[in-house]
Amino acid sequence: MISYKPLLLTLIKKDIKLTQLKEEIGVSSGTISKINKNKDLSLRVINDICNFLNCEIEDVIKHIKD
Repeated sequence: MISYKPLLLTLIKKDIKLTQLKEEIGVSSGTISKINKNKDLSLRVINDICNFLNCEIEDVIKHIKD
């Protein structure tokens, strides 16, 4: 399973809200919903998040063994 908890912590550290992230990288509300529900995102979206936040992939996702 993929967890987006690192992303939420990174956003808190950088004082950025999910709505601002949504607007800045141009994703839909459905994508934000997927983040909140730990659903799969495309690598393009994860790459866009990393570029916008100027962070590493480990700051966005974490793999949790099933």
